[in-house]
Amino acid sequence: MAAQEKDNMIRVRGAREHNLKDISLDIPRDQLVVFTGVSGSGKSSLAFGTLYAEAQRRYLESVSPYARRLFNQMSVPKVDSIDGLPPAVALQQQRGGASTRSSVGSVTTLSNLLRMLYSRAGDYPKGQGIIYAEGFSANTPQGACPECHGLGSVFEVNEKTMVPDDSLTIRQRAVASWPLAWQGQNQRDILVSMGFDVDIPWRDLPKKDREWILFTTETPTVPVYPGLSPEETAKAIKNKRTPDYMGTFIGAKPYVLKTFSSSQSELMKKRVSQYMISAPCPLCKGKRLRKESLSVNFDGKDITTLSRLPLSTLSPIFKKHAVPGKSPQSEKQIVSQRICADILSRIEVMLELGLGYLSLERTTPSLSPGELQRLRLATQVHSNLFGVIYVLDEPSAGLHPADTAALLGILDKLKDAGNSIFVVEHEIEIIKQADWIVDVGPGAGENGGHILYSGLPAGLKDDKSSVTASFLFGNKSHHIQPSRTPTGQLSISEATLHNLNQVNIDFPVGVMTCVTGISGSGKSSLVSRILAGLIAEGLGQQVEAQKETFPEGPEVDPAVPLKGRISGGLSQITRLVVVDQRPIGRTPRSNLATYTGLFDLVRKRFAETPLARKRKYDAGRFSFNVAKGRCSNCTGEGFVMVELLFLPSVYTPCPVCNGSRYNPATLEVTYKEKNISQILDMTVEEACDFFDEDPPIYRALDIVREVGLGYLRLGQAATELSGGEAQRIKLATELQKSQKGSSLYILDEPTTGLHPSDVERLQLQLNRLVDAGNTVVVVEHDMQVISQSDWIIDIGPGAGDQGGKIVYSGRTDGLLRCRESRTAPFLAAYLGKD
Repeated sequence: MAAQEKDNMIRVRGAREHNLKDISLDIPRDQLVVFTGVSGSGKSSLAFGTLYAEAQRRYLESVSPYARRLFNQMSVPKVDSIDGLPPAVALQQQRGGASTRSSVGSVTTLSNLLRMLYSRAGDYPKGQGIIYAEGFSANTPQGACPECHGLGSVFEVNEKTMVPDDSLTIRQRAVASWPLAWQGQNQRDILVSMGFDVDIPWRDLPKKDREWILFTTETPTVPVYPGLSPEETAKAIKNKRTPDYMGTFIGAKPYVLKTFSSSQSELMKKRVSQYMISAPCPLCKGKRLRKESLSVNFDGKDITTLSRLPLSTLSPIFKKHAVPGKSPQSEKQIVSQRICADILSRIEVMLELGLGYLSLERTTPSLSPGELQRLRLATQVHSNLFGVIYVLDEPSAGLHPADTAALLGILDKLKDAGNSIFVVEHEIEIIKQADWIVDVGPGAGENGGHILYSGLPAGLKDDKSSVTASFLFGNKSHHIQPSRTPTGQLSISEATLHNLNQVNIDFPVGVMTCVTGISGSGKSSLVSRILAGLIAEGLGQQVEAQKETFPEGPEVDPAVPLKGRISGGLSQITRLVVVDQRPIGRTPRSNLATYTGLFDLVRKRFAETPLARKRKYDAGRFSFNVAKGRCSNCTGEGFVMVELLFLPSVYTPCPVCNGSRYNPATLEVTYKEKNISQILDMTVEEACDFFDEDPPIYRALDIVREVGLGYLRLGQAATELSGGEAQRIKLATELQKSQKGSSLYILDEPTTGLHPSDVERLQLQLNRLVDAGNTVVVVEHDMQVISQSDWIIDIGPGAGDQGGKIVYSGRTDGLLRCRESRTAPFLAAYLGKD
């Protein structure tokens, strides 16, 4: 028996990836193994950086060198040996791709089945020939609408967008879409030469003149005399005086379209995009397909109409077609029954995972990382693989406790099929269901990386060094804190977006409000889109968070218009801060130190050292983005790319600066015996000790530590940070600013990726914002945060069409008496009142 158990173990020896301290442990196969520990303790380094990376490396060794180039290969893990390791599939938290052509249907392959269904079993108009499956895809030439090329929308440029103020004259830049610099002046001078009146209000110009200036495709070339009055210009032309130059006219609309389609400058493209408005394509009415494809129906609906229905609505449609008919059946009936049965079995897994509110057409950029991971999980369940390790990264992220039981059911299905489930998780309810727990810690970063416990869940109870054990088995009593009294209210009326319809709601001012509800109930639509959008509009601010950027066009989404108004209380808010989970930078040059402004203070300290003064080095010398201080070989990147013929390119530390980013002369300058590169290599925790006698720097570092990020290195690239880490860096940056009060802070699931002990620290920081006179609105599933809020707004009661209503709005304790709320029973259980 002992030998058999040993054979069923994965044996890891000498793992040193990231902060792992040369650890060795045995982990059972065919079990639900949960990796726990505080944020940054080394859980992911063990589960993903070591176990999954090694499993992938071994698999790829069996693949041809050419084929390996197609894989996104991880680096080879630092580990002495791993025995008994099966193949692995990683389901990590990652945001959807940037393309709006990627959708729920394409990620789950359901769109392929649906296209096959319409091709082989659809109801065709009389006399129309068969359309192959690719003809039902908006991403192929055979299927895409010829007018909008499968986008569903066209971008229009009209007089109102290009001339926002028609009381201005042409000389006063009435035509706003022309460039501000010389080129715009050139167009105005050309119009003077052509005899147009540039000194009367735009609206007083004859209509035919206005239309020609804006829309003509003619490009006349005329003599130009800059600086002359219209009368002097007319005289110069009449006398055939030599012009300063010959100018070629371009209409305002052609200029916008040409710049948007062909300019190499992103800045120019962004500028002209504001003069373009998106409208549904007039040919396909926004359905993206050719009319021949849209003429084919199934269950009385074209393929686009069907793809826009929530999965929960699709399920009964396919269910009635999935039932085998009475024999004899036609070929069309057999095809319909078999494809519908396959589609139905896939949809049912997604419904089980609480994703019934999604539609097949929903684009992946609009999905949260948690939703995307659960979609991939649903696909894996249907693949029926056997004998693999599934490595999951916080599958409970963004999931209401009501949906957690369903998630555990899906994980059990995968396990029962003969697979091993390795989960990196903070959610206590998931940890409680583990067959085996690996607890990593005790702290974060350099203070972590040790295996505190590896064994059956019950055994963790006796481990005094484990922070997780205290939350899992502790007798900590939970209670609702006394509510602070609102100083006013912010009223939103007739809010309409997605599943919200004419919703009226008051957000209390001067307190912390938690917006709750099951996944897909409408929380983010209400808070991150409607509340943020209306307040931003009212304050004249830009909020990127509530816009969806289309790579093919301006930042608009014609399919989901945002409606509503602020009916009171705006005067109590002076500033809006949306602390979202988008990256703090898109390149490795952006990092925690640069984003928070901390690096500016550190560089000043180096510039004030005696050696720097002697050499006349300013603070810029210590930036790796400035030529004078950085390594010339790697231009401050710290690494260089090595091209390999049949393998993916690899990055290796720069051989000149050894990864330090700086040139030797810069590194000779030290502050408290450390050079600038060594400072960037410090964790926040280490830097707190190092700068403990420097109040401005210490305060900035301490705030980053207090939001649970003490384990991050100061120079850690922005591209290596999770969405939750990026969000907390933004919060720390805000907390550093002097609080004048009356700001509105909006956060969407700030506890993502946080251990319960770090959630407590985050809660303290949010309370600091409220105590300073600000208003905090948080979308959250975490009972720790919900129980400590002053006010609860519960959305629901269900998801999608079953949600979108205000189930409860009031003080936190009142939610416990709301029978319709799906959140109330879980809050009661957390408080020990069930």
